[in-house]
Amino acid sequence: MSHAAGYPGKILGASIFLLTALASLPGCSHYYGAKNLTGPEPETTEYDVVEGLVYTPGNWPQALTGDLYLPQQSGPSPVVLMVHGGGWNSRSPADMVWIAEEFASHGFAVFNIAYRLAPEYTFPAQLHDLQVARQWLATNGSRYGLDAQRVSGFGFSSGAHLVALLAVVASSDSDLNQPYGGVNTRLQAVVAGGIPADLARFDSGKLLFQFLGANKQQIPETYRIASPITHITPQTPPFFLFHGGMDLLVPFSQAENFHRALLKKGVDSGLLKLNLRGHITSFLTGGNAVEQGLNFLARQQKPGASQ
Repeated sequence: MSHAAGYPGKILGASIFLLTALASLPGCSHYYGAKNLTGPEPETTEYDVVEGLVYTPGNWPQALTGDLYLPQQSGPSPVVLMVHGGGWNSRSPADMVWIAEEFASHGFAVFNIAYRLAPEYTFPAQLHDLQVARQWLATNGSRYGLDAQRVSGFGFSSGAHLVALLAVVASSDSDLNQPYGGVNTRLQAVVAGGIPADLARFDSGKLLFQFLGANKQQIPETYRIASPITHITPQTPPFFLFHGGMDLLVPFSQAENFHRALLKKGVDSGLLKLNLRGHITSFLTGGNAVEQGLNFLARQQKPGASQ
């Protein structure tokens, strides 16, 4: 099925409309970074969607699928591995459709995936899912006209945590590369919104208990190694972060500290603070952040031109 370029016509209600209007006012965001991400977006294009592609091996504990968005353009397309949020225990790729459509309409192939959920499956099951999804792209890229050497990641909330963890682990010598990670799971760049980057700084609430399998006092090392901030190296790929300045679920300091840790290792990082927004509203009204994330990945991956 072919799709025209542009955002879907989904109406989220009067309250979201008001929040969007407020968020568009001057001073409602602040960018921390050396590079200005404003500027012309990549040219728009139509795209096709291949739904329900199974990306997991036959012996995987749960068969998992992704929807593949394919721009109608010549030459291999750069790819965005897209990962939904939901506290590691809920939600689905449907949440990310509007973002997948925006990226696909600007020349990026998008693989919008499901992954195993807590509490039935605990860490590192979700990381393993992302690792085999990335391996699937490496193996099947040529079949779908993908450039498997130009794969980036996009995630929000727990999805941001997972895609960031995939990126930092793959570019390090972490034991989490075993048995499904390694060179073929590397990402070229990451856009992460509302990221919980340092799990050890949270109290042992229900979500983390379900995801990691115990509270922080029982397994402090697991909380540490499950945190993207733990695995940053000079080889970590560039990041663009966006985060609500009024986020009470995942404090802004999580993104701020991660941003600083990246810079300290010499990694290119930008951080967009959405001043008037909390956790959910920074996603529902995050069009400007998505646009800047799109520009960021366009500079990293150059849609329409194979490297």
